[in-house]
Amino acid sequence: MFTLPDFPWDRLEPYKERARAHAGGIVDLSVGTPVDPTPEPIREALARAADAPGYPATYGTPELRESVAGWLRRRCGVTGADPAAVLPVIGTKELVAWLPTLLGAGPGDKVVFPRLAYPTYDVGARLAGAQSIAADGLLTLGPVNPKIVWVNSPSNPTGKVLPVEHLRKMVAWARSRGAILVSDECYLEFGWDDEKPPVSILRPDVCEGSHEGLLAVNSLSKRSNMAGYRAGFVTGDPALVKQLLEVRKHAGMIVPAPVQAAMAVAFDDDAHVDEQRARYAKRRAALRAAFEGHGFRIDDSEASLYLWATRDEPCWDTVAHLASLGVLVGPGDFYGDAGARHVRIALTATDERVAEAVARL
Repeated sequence: MFTLPDFPWDRLEPYKERARAHAGGIVDLSVGTPVDPTPEPIREALARAADAPGYPATYGTPELRESVAGWLRRRCGVTGADPAAVLPVIGTKELVAWLPTLLGAGPGDKVVFPRLAYPTYDVGARLAGAQSIAADGLLTLGPVNPKIVWVNSPSNPTGKVLPVEHLRKMVAWARSRGAILVSDECYLEFGWDDEKPPVSILRPDVCEGSHEGLLAVNSLSKRSNMAGYRAGFVTGDPALVKQLLEVRKHAGMIVPAPVQAAMAVAFDDDAHVDEQRARYAKRRAALRAAFEGHGFRIDDSEASLYLWATRDEPCWDTVAHLASLGVLVGPGDFYGDAGARHVRIALTATDERVAEAVARL
């Protein structure tokens, strides 16, 4: 029987109440929930497809799969992107949580993920009955042959970007151990440092032109302000995607037809993403300057929709201090013990709330 950790965000509730009591109201920078409108063409596509009396295809429509493959080629440099290897999923948190189970992991198998990581990597291993291993350097694992290795670049929570050379070594290491390497790339289009652009694990210069043993996961939640749609995909090794498809067909894990129609429109359009990037870039610059002026140091944060910040004190002391100003942030230890002296600051607040946070700091 698996055991799950307590849901971490429940621990933040008292600090949220303290922040809400501020005269100017709360500025919630704790959860990366988009606040800007879903682009109109996407909403129109959803409405046009609303008459959907039949069951949708688990595999996704051909239009959707070609749209995703086109986006991978156009925006991510994945020249070998194949529509046949694209599988839509009901938001990527669902996939992350169930992927070890869907890939046949179980007792005795090992799932490796970064020491600072999205907590659902660990949850997914536990749900499968597998062993969780948090490690940043694969060489420190010794003779271990894991079933699955997660890589997350740009990182949640740190915003760190792994260069091509590092990712290439991870691909080679995973293949030498017979492990499946899964790359969580949900923040791929939000890089802020031209010297360290985020890259997909499926790019030819990373994977040596072969997707064997590799999976990449991506989402429209942040890219297109579609978190409420629960819309993402997994792609990579055609054999692994086929295995996932067969299990998901049996389990009824299907993206609704209207959402599939909206996804196709979203992945075909880059203009709305560039507009959203500009919004986040402006908020990021304002928040970074304000927090640094308030005595914070910003580490990593080369990409993603977060600032990884510290005052060189226990993270809950920082959370309490900021809550007294009506500003709520995420404690770093939610993502692993290595984050115990950092907080995660989300850029996903309205311009008005960002300006209010800047004024208070």
